[in-house]
Amino acid sequence: MSLPTLPTALLGTDGPTVGVQGLGCMGMSDFYGPTDTPEALATLDAALERGVTLFDTADAYGFGRNEELIGPFVRANRDHVVVATKFAFERKEEDPDYRGIRNDPAYIRASVDASLRRLGVDVIDLYYMHRRDPAVPLAESVGTMAELVRAGKVRHLGLSEVTGAELREAYAVHPIAALQSEWSVFARDVERSAVPAAAELGVAFVPYSPLGRGFLAGSFAAAEELAADDVRRTQPRFTGANATANAELLEPLRKIAGARGLTPAQVALAWVQQRAEVHGLTVVPIPGTRRRTRLAENTAAATLRLDAGELAALEPVAGLVAGDRYPNMALISTDRE
Repeated sequence: MSLPTLPTALLGTDGPTVGVQGLGCMGMSDFYGPTDTPEALATLDAALERGVTLFDTADAYGFGRNEELIGPFVRANRDHVVVATKFAFERKEEDPDYRGIRNDPAYIRASVDASLRRLGVDVIDLYYMHRRDPAVPLAESVGTMAELVRAGKVRHLGLSEVTGAELREAYAVHPIAALQSEWSVFARDVERSAVPAAAELGVAFVPYSPLGRGFLAGSFAAAEELAADDVRRTQPRFTGANATANAELLEPLRKIAGARGLTPAQVALAWVQQRAEVHGLTVVPIPGTRRRTRLAENTAAATLRLDAGELAALEPVAGLVAGDRYPNMALISTDRE
């Protein structure tokens, strides 16, 4: 297969080489309202054609069904695809609102076997701890993940939403290829400690929700516009007075986009991609989409550059955002710093 290429980047010091923009697959199965499965599957193929090689899922997405959805695509393109999945969120179909976090060794071992089975592959390229349970020693959890590497079930390890101190502690047990956390024009908490630690250790940063769950792209202006089962209806930044205030913060994005003939989404993605040189580390954002039109828009932003004036206009935005990222920020390590 001859593939056009995005610029590439190395995840970690000895991890896989991937296109500088990946694809978040969560919304193809869960959380963001109804989806068009044939279009979602066509989007996977279109992504690979455009040089996207990092495909991100998790066992919690759709109660495992997202892994099952992308599994045939991964298997059909195994030599070209880097598949990342995650463990730690415990969900119950009989209670869809339930969110538990488990990092204990028995749970990790059972989770990786279940993910391998659903994906239908022999090895997972990048295996993340989705969230940290502070009740379980980090060295114990990462030590168990390292066992999976030695057993040939996992190639590389990742963490999600941890602090810089936690990243350093984990790295002392086993090399970490990537840290995945929310990072966008609207969400910059990771710059306090996680980003500097990743740069110091040579860990790649994989920003999720670089488009603020579609809000930065103008996909919606308030949660009330979304489907009844859309999880964004529960997120404080998108409801009530917070949504109204935050919508006003998009004006610099819109102004830059209009002047450059771009979309606000492309400006937001260009800002994230440029964090690589600002902070001196590898950055591979994973905007999520289930439509080919959005994919084309997103990948076109991978090599865009904002000038100093444009970056300065966006600099104060995050500090003005109203509302937390999640209803329960106790699940996020950065909130415990």
